[in-house]
Amino acid sequence: MPPVHDAPDAGAAALRHRIARNRGRQRELYGAPLGDRLRRLTGELGITQCRLAQTLGLSPAMLSQLASARRVKIGDPAVLARLQLLDRRCAAGPPRGRVAVDALLAEVAGAQLQWTGADGPGAAPEIARRPATGPHSAARSTPADALRAVASPARLAAAAAALAPAFPELARVLRQAAAHPRGTAAARLRRG
Repeated sequence: MPPVHDAPDAGAAALRHRIARNRGRQRELYGAPLGDRLRRLTGELGITQCRLAQTLGLSPAMLSQLASARRVKIGDPAVLARLQLLDRRCAAGPPRGRVAVDALLAEVAGAQLQWTGADGPGAAPEIARRPATGPHSAARSTPADALRAVASPARLAAAAAALAPAFPELARVLRQAAAHPRGTAAARLRRG
């Protein structure tokens, strides 16, 4: 009769096999196991996995299951689009400094999938801002929120530089919109 401690070893081996198979499937679907991609992003940005989950629009538990390959697929196309957007932004050079990281995460969190109608290999989704919703959303919006809804922080900063000589007041508003999103309605709601 086999010792009692052999049964847990069989279960652990089956779990290791399933996770290895899931990591291989993630590699096929996403080009790399999600755990590797997520660890790279959290390391480059200096954020926690929980903060990354919030940015992508997933629960921390679901992100943990994807990272550990206990789950294979990202089921929501908008979440996958935000992950791809964050990957692209970081591939161009991860942001330096807390303000730049916070601005990038706010941009990605506010993005949603919007198909351009192009299908097939190489087709990529367009990313658009998520509109504010709710009975008081218009009252909570600021001019900076409106500007961030139509342009990235880099474009807002470029517009500020172009307008600064002739229109310094407008340039100041554009620079504020391009800077840290601390004053946005979403950030105010998070702070409670």
